[in-house]
Amino acid sequence: SNKMRLSAAIASQMRLLMQLLADALRVAFASFFSKVGYGRTGAGAGTALSVTPVERKVDEGRAQNEMTTPTSVNYHFTRQCNYKCGFCFHTAKTSFVLPLDEAKRGLKLLKESGMEKINFSGGEPFLHDKGDFLGKLVQYCKQDLRLPSVSIVSNGSMIKEKWFQKYGDDLDILAISCDSFDEATNQLIGRAQGRKSHIDNLHKICSWCQQYRVAFKINSVINTFNVDEDMAENILQLNPVRWKVFQCLLIDGENAGEKALREAERFVISEQMFQEFLERHIGVPCLVPESNEKMRNSYLILDEYMRFLDCREGRKDPSKSILDVGVKEAICFSGFDEKMFLKRGGKYVWSKADMKMEW
Repeated sequence: SNKMRLSAAIASQMRLLMQLLADALRVAFASFFSKVGYGRTGAGAGTALSVTPVERKVDEGRAQNEMTTPTSVNYHFTRQCNYKCGFCFHTAKTSFVLPLDEAKRGLKLLKESGMEKINFSGGEPFLHDKGDFLGKLVQYCKQDLRLPSVSIVSNGSMIKEKWFQKYGDDLDILAISCDSFDEATNQLIGRAQGRKSHIDNLHKICSWCQQYRVAFKINSVINTFNVDEDMAENILQLNPVRWKVFQCLLIDGENAGEKALREAERFVISEQMFQEFLERHIGVPCLVPESNEKMRNSYLILDEYMRFLDCREGRKDPSKSILDVGVKEAICFSGFDEKMFLKRGGKYVWSKADMKMEW
């Protein structure tokens, strides 16, 4: 019996020794793999010993966005612009524009993934091919893809009446950016080209929208130069379907930081200043406010290569192009906050067929 007890003790010691050895090996392997940045391999992905920060971000993105539908997408197909707004957060870092057929292919992929609304932006979207490239995309989205809503954001300076005559039927909403009803302020901001009147042009486009049955919208960026202005009377006179009021936003690499083409720090206002502007305009029923918090991650943004841009780190980190990896894979890198999108009123009556318009 003494021999049996001795054998049992030795066996127990051996098991303990093996356990300690296995633990030591596990720690050593985990340390090695984390240093070389190799956290998962093939079929063993589910039992990875360590996960790199990049992989963790990808996994978090996949978990957050695996059920995301790209209901509303903003496609910035060009970065080129004829204005020089000092706070611009999508600057002319490239001159690239996709060929028309490739852009259409990407839009079709988005429609197949559940897109209901497309917004074309820039840069200045009417600049490329004198607006015909944009017009053909608008036509394709409404006539071929049958999207409920097709919209454009523009500074309005390049729009001609003949564009409305050719493409107006297929456009639901045209948003014109206007930050002030004082010409000198617009010149200070850079929302101008030469001595042309931005405000006169705004009124002309408003009347064209009514004539050609396009819903008219105004976007304003509130900054140090216009934060004390009272725009209520002018906005009520123009009577847009929506007046989007944005708090000036800093994006590293675009309008802030070493590699930026703009220095927007001097345009930035506090949350309190923004709230005071909103309170001054409380009597404007079409006002839709967007603070930095609401704006930053609540838009699905596609750049000129059809890459989703993730703004969570205060800069624009691109995904791979949807043309290369598809929408489902690329959207994992979008940083899109769907709850904030809904909270800020991102989904609204956006088809002109459903609007009760008095044309």
